[in-house]
Amino acid sequence: MSVLKDAGHLFRFVGIFVVLFLIFLVVRGFVVPKTFGEYGHYRAAAIGEIAANPLHFAGHQACAECHADIVATKAAGAHAHVNCEACHGPLEGHVENPAAVVPVLPNTATLCVRCHEASAARPKGFPQVVAAEHANGVACETCHNPHSPAIGSGSNAGGAQ
Repeated sequence: MSVLKDAGHLFRFVGIFVVLFLIFLVVRGFVVPKTFGEYGHYRAAAIGEIAANPLHFAGHQACAECHADIVATKAAGAHAHVNCEACHGPLEGHVENPAAVVPVLPNTATLCVRCHEASAARPKGFPQVVAAEHANGVACETCHNPHSPAIGSGSNAGGAQ
């Protein structure tokens, strides 16, 4: 009995731990969404919530209706299969009211490196640069037309088109 004589503080600690764990389980039951874990470590209801959001993209054809010259330049260049809204953002509002909603002219010094920053994961034939060495923070449209980026493929200051 002498072994358990001084173990009362350990029993109190274990009791407090058990009570806190039970409180945690109760709070977790109220906080964690009911559909969490239905499809793995994911909240299943998020799929329906995201699908219910309205679409705000206009699509490539809507851009081509008014900007045929830029579409022609783009079609002849390396970005022929890149959708306009991949760089300029959702443009449904611009299509509905061109004067009120002006498309975003992206900061190419940060936008272009999303796809073109050197990475071993990209295919070897894909144009890649180490941005810090290649341009030193200078905007890409200083030397490249973003719609047809090969040097010598048209106007180099193509960012504002």
